[in-house]
Amino acid sequence: MIVQLGRRMLMETDKRVLWKFAYNFGFKGMRSVQRFKKRLKEGVHFPPFLFISIINSCQLRCQGCWVDVASPRQMISTEDLNRIITDAKKHGNSYFGFLGGEPFMHPGMFDVLEAHPDCYFQIFTNGQLITKEVAERLRRVGNATPLISIEGTEIVSDDRRGGHDVLNKTLAGLKNCVDAGLIVGVATSVCQTNIDLVDEAWLKRLIDMGVHYAWFHTYRVVGPLPAEELALTPEQVLNVRKFAVEMRAKLPIGIVDAYWDDRGDALCPMVTGISHHIGPSGAIEPCPIIQFATESINDGPSVYELMTKSEFLKDFREASAQATRGCVVLERPDLVQELVTRHGARDTTQRQSALVELKALSPRNSQHNPEETVPEKHWLYRFAKKHWYFGFGAYT
Repeated sequence: MIVQLGRRMLMETDKRVLWKFAYNFGFKGMRSVQRFKKRLKEGVHFPPFLFISIINSCQLRCQGCWVDVASPRQMISTEDLNRIITDAKKHGNSYFGFLGGEPFMHPGMFDVLEAHPDCYFQIFTNGQLITKEVAERLRRVGNATPLISIEGTEIVSDDRRGGHDVLNKTLAGLKNCVDAGLIVGVATSVCQTNIDLVDEAWLKRLIDMGVHYAWFHTYRVVGPLPAEELALTPEQVLNVRKFAVEMRAKLPIGIVDAYWDDRGDALCPMVTGISHHIGPSGAIEPCPIIQFATESINDGPSVYELMTKSEFLKDFREASAQATRGCVVLERPDLVQELVTRHGARDTTQRQSALVELKALSPRNSQHNPEETVPEKHWLYRFAKKHWYFGFGAYT
C-alpha cells in the first residue's frame, strides 16, 4: 500500500510540492527528532515539532471548541511568528503546525510561509477560505499541506461546526487544493455523531477525491461548553485505533494517529516532549487544550530558552507521565488544577474561566488502555514510530 500511495502522490501532486514535503518534512523532520533525542540525553527539553495557534478568530462555532473564536481578534504578529520559527530552526526544527481559530484568517500567514522555504507547515483548517487563488498560492510556496476538517454528513457538519452548508463549502476548498496539486489531508474529530466516518468506504471516498492522508483524533471534552454526550466510550476509542492499524496495511492513503507508539502503548505528545503549543496571545502552553502558562514569547527573545528553562512545562511533563500514559486533562483534571495552582500559572484565555471549566470536568477514560494494546502491523509505520515517534523515556 505504501508503494501505491507513493505512486498516487507522484501522479497527483505538483513535483515541487512533493520535493518540499520529502525534504523539509521527511528528511529534515527525521533529523530534527534525532537532534531532540540528543538533547534529551543532556537533560534539555525543546520539542522538534511546534504547534502554533496563530489566530483565535474563526467563521465557524464548533461544538466543544476551546478557542475564544467569538472574542476580539487576537493573533501572533508576522514578526513574532518569524522570530519563533527562526529561533527553532537554529536548533534543527523544520516542521510547524499552524492552528487557529482559522489560520487562513491571519493576514500575514503567507508572508511567513514564503519567508521560510526551508521549513514545512501543516495548516489545520476548515477549508472554506481556500479559493482557487489561495490554493494556487499554496502551490507556489510549495511548503505547506492543508489538513481540512470534515465532521460528517451535511446535517452533522452543520450541527458540529455551527454553520450553514458547512460540508459543501469545505469540500469546495478541498477540491481547489487537489486541483492545485497539493498534498491534502482530512481530519476528523471522532465523536458519537460521526463515528460512522471510521469506515473503509469513507477512506475509499477520500482517495477518490484525491486526499493523501487522514487524521482521526478522538473528541476531547473540554472548553467553556463541553459536549459530554459526544465523547467516545473506551471501546470506541480502541476501535478507532484498530481501524487505523488495519487500514494502514490495506489502503493507499496515509493515516495519522498521534497517541500510540509502535507497540500500541498509549502516549501523550506533550508528556514525551515532542511537541508543545503556543497560543494566539503568545502564551507557551503544554498543549492546545491546556490553556495555562507561566511564560510567553514576549518574555524574551528566545523561545528555545523560555521552553528549556520552564519549570511549569517540566513539572507538567513529569507529573502527567507518572499519572497516566493517556490524556491527563481527561483522566486527571484534578492534577492539572494542582499543577496550575502550584506554579501560579495564568489563564491564557480571553474568557478567563479556564480554571472554573477545569474544576467542572469529571474524570473519564482517554486512549490509555493497557489491557488491550494494538501494535502496528505495517512494517514502515512500525519502523517510523519506533525510531521517531515513541515515549522518549518519559514513561519509566
